[in-house]
Amino acid sequence: MRTLYFDCFAGASGNMVLGALLALGVDVQELKRNLGTLDIAEFDLAVSRVDRSGIAATHVEVKVPHEHIHRHLGDINRIIDRSQLSDSIKARSKSIFRRLAEAESKVHGIDLDEVHFHEVGAMDAIVDVVGACIGFEMLGIERFACSKIHVGSGFVKMAHGNFPVPPPAVAELLTGIPVYSTEIEGELITPTGAAIISTLCDSYGVLPEMKVEVTSYGAGTREYTDFPNVVRLMLGETANAKVANVSTDRLILIETNIDDISPQILGYVMERSFELGALDCWFTPIQMKKNRPATMVSILCKSVNKDIFAELLYSETSTIGVRIREVDRECLSREMVSVETRYGTVDVKIARRANEVMNAMPEYDQVKKLAREKGVAFSVVRDAVLAQLDTKEKSSVADA
Repeated sequence: MRTLYFDCFAGASGNMVLGALLALGVDVQELKRNLGTLDIAEFDLAVSRVDRSGIAATHVEVKVPHEHIHRHLGDINRIIDRSQLSDSIKARSKSIFRRLAEAESKVHGIDLDEVHFHEVGAMDAIVDVVGACIGFEMLGIERFACSKIHVGSGFVKMAHGNFPVPPPAVAELLTGIPVYSTEIEGELITPTGAAIISTLCDSYGVLPEMKVEVTSYGAGTREYTDFPNVVRLMLGETANAKVANVSTDRLILIETNIDDISPQILGYVMERSFELGALDCWFTPIQMKKNRPATMVSILCKSVNKDIFAELLYSETSTIGVRIREVDRECLSREMVSVETRYGTVDVKIARRANEVMNAMPEYDQVKKLAREKGVAFSVVRDAVLAQLDTKEKSSVADA
């Protein structure tokens, strides 16, 4: 499987990732041509080779005109959707920006649609994120992994004042991901860098077993004494082969049986599980000794988060023991596409196997919102979305 490993010993930012991708072999002219299909103001990429504490690295400066625009998530999605980029690049880019919006929404306590991206929504961030996704596709990346992330230390000045490193939105983006800090001052991992990595990577820690083909370095703008401010990317092959749009992950399943707990506490445990980054959490009604009705609590998570969820069960429930085992999870590849209907635009999550659509699910909140705005039944909007999607899919097959 074509795998890209982010070595974040000096954190990461959008332009650092972009620089490292160019150093891996992404053609800058082809990258600019693809980015040129975005409906944004004229921009340029200033690419240079620089020295960062003895390491030769590629630095990218995104040159854009000054803007006074506060874009919302919908604005960014429309910019991406109207481009001529592939559906997979569009879906991956929108997923990264959605994760950014969700972090900002939670930090500021506002609805997702109300989030307007200050620095991270500026045009250079759009170029960074979409440019990185173009590079990933050009290199044929199938899997992403990352080291523990060096976040830096000290304080950073933002629109609302001085905040500790990592700042709130970045801390939210890195929930459940192993991070560390040293005496190096400054914000080493930016919101854009954190969003790219946390959206795409399925494992964190030591370098996975892989045959490394090429290594590159993307430079940050700041220069430190005796500290290379670069992100290292390692590209190669790992053992797992991707077959028919199916990927397999090695995960951890934590379970415990409880017969003496309030349903309110169980509900809270599920809420906290998802807040802490659980991939899934569910309850199963069971019968325990002495014919007592009980509940089996199951939490599915990445291996690096095992201790977090074991501690959650010990601290929040009455259990005195948990079962922990490794499980393989097989997943169909998923993508997000936007569908235009007479009621409005709705994002649809599509799962494929051997390029055939196996499942399509319109985003619930968007369907609900349109149903209320237009005064029609939820099912009417949902069915209209699925009908338009079917037409779109048949048209794509005919064009192929």
